[in-house]
Amino acid sequence: MIYLDANVFLTAFLRADKPGEDARAILNRIQRGEKTAATSSLTYDEFFWVVKKYRGFDAALRASKTLLEMPNLSILPVGVDEILFAHGLIEKYELAPRDAIHAACALTNGVHTMISDDRDFDKVKELARKEAWPRKNPNAKC
Repeated sequence: MIYLDANVFLTAFLRADKPGEDARAILNRIQRGEKTAATSSLTYDEFFWVVKKYRGFDAALRASKTLLEMPNLSILPVGVDEILFAHGLIEKYELAPRDAIHAACALTNGVHTMISDDRDFDKVKELARKEAWPRKNPNAKC
């Protein structure tokens, strides 16, 4: 199982370029059952908010429903155990709270591989981060 950061869904939905194609290919493999994946309930919030910002409320409502109904994708809850674990990751790696919550959701559910373009996850030694799409400038920060 792999963990998908919110940026995978956002890139798939909002971008028509090569990164968007690559993100959609990952989601298509999951939908076909070639891979299983998980993300946290925090992803729903991030996804809805950003899609609403760029495409409007109705588009966010439709797109987020698709995320919730995606086959072979588990939406992991964020509870007090995950928040406590995230707090430890913030202390240990100086992560932003959202990143720590994503990492904690993955790790507390036994998932050690994350797909994300966020290099901050490279600090978390317990996770193996894989990029879904190559960057044109390897030193650029998204």
